[in-house]
Amino acid sequence: MQGWPRIVLHADMDAFYASVEQRDNSRLRGRPVLVGPNSHRGVVLAASYEARRHGVGSAMPVAQARRLCPHAVMAPPRFARYQEVSQQVMATFADFSPKVEALSLDEAFLDMSGAEGIFGPPAAMGQRLKAAVREATGLNISVGISSTKHVAKAASAHDKPDGLTIVPPQQAKAWLAPLPVAKLWGAGPKTAAALVGLGLATIGDVAAADTRFLHERLGGLGLRFHELANARDPRPVHRARVAKSIGSDRTLDADVSRREDIELHLRRSAERIARRTRAKGWLAGAIRIRLKTARFQMLTRQRRLRTPSDSGTAFLAVAKSLLPRFEHPGPFRLVGMAAFSFSERKGPTQLDFFEDDVRRRLDATVDGLLLRFGNTAVMRARDLGHPGTVQDGVNLDFLDAPAELTS
Repeated sequence: MQGWPRIVLHADMDAFYASVEQRDNSRLRGRPVLVGPNSHRGVVLAASYEARRHGVGSAMPVAQARRLCPHAVMAPPRFARYQEVSQQVMATFADFSPKVEALSLDEAFLDMSGAEGIFGPPAAMGQRLKAAVREATGLNISVGISSTKHVAKAASAHDKPDGLTIVPPQQAKAWLAPLPVAKLWGAGPKTAAALVGLGLATIGDVAAADTRFLHERLGGLGLRFHELANARDPRPVHRARVAKSIGSDRTLDADVSRREDIELHLRRSAERIARRTRAKGWLAGAIRIRLKTARFQMLTRQRRLRTPSDSGTAFLAVAKSLLPRFEHPGPFRLVGMAAFSFSERKGPTQLDFFEDDVRRRLDATVDGLLLRFGNTAVMRARDLGHPGTVQDGVNLDFLDAPAELTS
């Protein structure tokens, strides 16, 4: 254990949604499985490893995935089931450490510092965690272990599926060096391409680069990448996942261009987000809307509310005010909204003096009906016969605790 200032595990379920489907349905085992809507307009949410061998991946349009792997089985997503299994996984993690930071339904950091007397050295910790998850769920998980979050996360992806990769802290910089810059945490496709354009193809290149050069070209992000590339990452493992936003994105069954059609989907998202915000006793201080064009270009605009709110009416009003700021005429294949900048409703937040108490009581009544009888128990008359969506996003709220409430 010499030289390990911390022991950080990153645990990542293997092809989570698809693996759950294969586990629950024996006829899918060993077959290529795509989780997503059986519509050419949808996107793949998860692909089994049998499908990945054909070049299929998550976030790929279903039409493209079907061309690459025409014999794949389409499985409609069952988010409630994935959340149920995720809760089993997170409960298993909690048996190993009091410090578990969930990043999504299927991955989390665990701070295992000081636990070697209970679980043994890092290799034994990883093996025991993998065995515990398999016993609890019947599913495989890949684990990366190092002394920082960044290296542990990179390590968990190094030997998938069912992998265990251990990177001692004294070897971390050298281990990272040959990896492509796309493996830097926070380097998306555009940023990775920009780094390559600067002659920085590997993480080792970034580690050796002059910090003034990086700052001139990339600003603060360049300096952050330099720290990560040199295996320096002091960020702690937080006990709760920090919820930066609550969102509702809708992939549509037909492209829309008219403002009234866009507003229809924004209203549905506003009401859904407001229900989830009220259920947590939170208030949102800002709203963001997203429109994805028919050519998959994502456009976003955002604005703060006059006063924090948990009202769908208030959220929709802000969203409508943002629409004129989009210069693109459409058509759009996705309409989405997110609320963020949260505070606690019972906290010292200045509320609107003229808040509509009757509307709040109506919202509470509707919330109760939907909770008891399901999301289709109550709907507006104008929505009857107009579902209009191929798929909605997964609800990760059961993992969330807003930043303002976790200090």
